[in-house]
Amino acid sequence: MSPIASYRRLLQLAGPTYVLVAFIGRLPLAMSQLGTLLLVATASGSYGLGGLSAGALAVANAVGAPVAGTLADRVGQRHVVLIQSLLGAAGLAALVAVVHADGADALVVLTAAATGLALPQVGPLARVRWRPLTRTTGAQQRRLVDAAFSYEGAADEASFAIGPALVGLSVAAFSPSGALLLAAVLLAVFGSAFALDPSARLAHSDVHVEASGRLFGAAFVVLVVAQVTIGSLFGATQTGATVLATDLGSPGLAGFVHATLGVGSALAGLATAYVPERVSHERRALVAAWALLVFSLPLLLVTTLLSTTATVLVLGLAVAPYMIAVFSLAERVVPPSRIGAAMTMLASATGLGYAVGSSLAGRLADASGATAAFGVTVGATVVAVLLMTSQQRRLRAASEPASGPVSLPTARTRTLQPLP
Repeated sequence: MSPIASYRRLLQLAGPTYVLVAFIGRLPLAMSQLGTLLLVATASGSYGLGGLSAGALAVANAVGAPVAGTLADRVGQRHVVLIQSLLGAAGLAALVAVVHADGADALVVLTAAATGLALPQVGPLARVRWRPLTRTTGAQQRRLVDAAFSYEGAADEASFAIGPALVGLSVAAFSPSGALLLAAVLLAVFGSAFALDPSARLAHSDVHVEASGRLFGAAFVVLVVAQVTIGSLFGATQTGATVLATDLGSPGLAGFVHATLGVGSALAGLATAYVPERVSHERRALVAAWALLVFSLPLLLVTTLLSTTATVLVLGLAVAPYMIAVFSLAERVVPPSRIGAAMTMLASATGLGYAVGSSLAGRLADASGATAAFGVTVGATVVAVLLMTSQQRRLRAASEPASGPVSLPTARTRTLQPLP
């Protein structure tokens, strides 16, 4: 089956409405961090408070996402995501209200953290639904699931380029408050629609299958670390681009420079479906890690925004293939009854890596400028190469049992397993 035929088949199985809802439903999360930063910083006149509030939202979301994923595995995505969508939308609106009411700094930060705790991770949970959606396709299922993960990787990258762009447009047209209120409306409407889609019930019926093994096997820990490295790359690259743009007198262009990382990544994510099935996912991750290293090295030499933008665009071509391979491996190495927790935990690892990368790059940039910040980007890719080079055998052994066509028990044979 060709990649185009695979994507067409996935669209037929899920329906265009679901694909649209699942994509728009992930935009509020992509909008929330930058929207919070701009809202709080503009109202308070303090970028420190704005950054602290945005960071609190991001960290709380990283902590809460695996908990929500575990609950979704236990009771189903429908109830969990619906409650998260409504609470998250209310939280975004409450944050706007608290800021405009000149609430105390501590109250602003706590409100941002509570909001982050509630925001759903639609992208990772959407990945969980593709295996049951394709369960009737027989021998084609493995190829279709791989194509679905390629699409999801591209969709995630596109959302994190479009989300900040929507914030920028909303701020220009209305205000920072308008940006967060737009995110709240999108979450209430499309997050709820994602929760109530029939695929949520289908996914719940298929994750409760008899499964052995624990979530925190050695192979899965490797994949978590892999996502920490890519998150560090994101944070360090954005910090380096911001420092360079500010030094050159164009701080407003920093977001555009970083957005090109998502553009290149989204394009490469869709193209990943063209990789032959015989190329294993652990091998794809290794090749992508080396590409990240090679493509990041020019960042140590850039001195203009044009050269930085071009370099970041090319770097993005290796990002999605790396992440798609990691998420695809996770789908194979964890028990089916824990896949929701696994997907959300990988997303959380990315967020925590972002915090580590941006913090370290910021400290180094204060002392030595943008090049030092980009050095953290390169360092993250070195760790990715070492990790994937040393763990090929472990990842191959862990994923081999599920390397053939996926076979799922019927509803009559499924049993609910307790969490380890």
